[in-house]
Amino acid sequence: MFWDWDYAFDVLPVLAKASIVTIQATLAGFILALVLGLVFAIMRMSRNRAVTGATTAVVEFIRSTPLLIQIFFIYFVLPEFGIVLDAFLAGTLALGIHYATYCSEVYRAGIEAIPRGQWEAATALNLSPATTFKDIIIPQAIPPVVPALGNYLVALFKETPLLSAIAVLELMQTAKILGSQNFRYIEPITLVGVFFLIFSLIASAAIRYAERRLSTIGKR
Repeated sequence: MFWDWDYAFDVLPVLAKASIVTIQATLAGFILALVLGLVFAIMRMSRNRAVTGATTAVVEFIRSTPLLIQIFFIYFVLPEFGIVLDAFLAGTLALGIHYATYCSEVYRAGIEAIPRGQWEAATALNLSPATTFKDIIIPQAIPPVVPALGNYLVALFKETPLLSAIAVLELMQTAKILGSQNFRYIEPITLVGVFFLIFSLIASAAIRYAERRLSTIGKR
């Protein structure tokens, strides 16, 4: 048979359980990317040339090398220096750091789009740089870049199958194991594709909702 519905229903609960690992890796990696990306963006805008240059070099190096190599480096090479991480943590860390470099560029574009007058007004009010960023610049810079950040959320989610390379039991790895047990791959692999499609659509809808909410708040 080209498609075995009984087998598909048998493996569905196993894949659903594995999808939890995929979602956890996605959310943890994206939260790290959002936080670290903002740090990178602020450091690249520093007046200290050494900080700006070092941050730019790190960001460009990470962006210019494949994510899979970075996953292997964190999982297989770092233990040589005494840093041992389990597969899930190593994979999530690699995802977060890799996408932080892309998020940093989005943040930087949003921050640089703020009119110069906002900075001058904050200086005239004798506000500290930290207060200016936290209370004036960031609240204005974030809403316009939410769609771009959301795109990276979906992209990061679709990169999680790379974690199967270090034996993280996420969706793709689980599907390969199921297929190898009786040499039927079409059902588990197809179901994995359906899972990714559903989750991507849900994430896209959530991003659009967040964009509308932020737009509404900004008009108040």
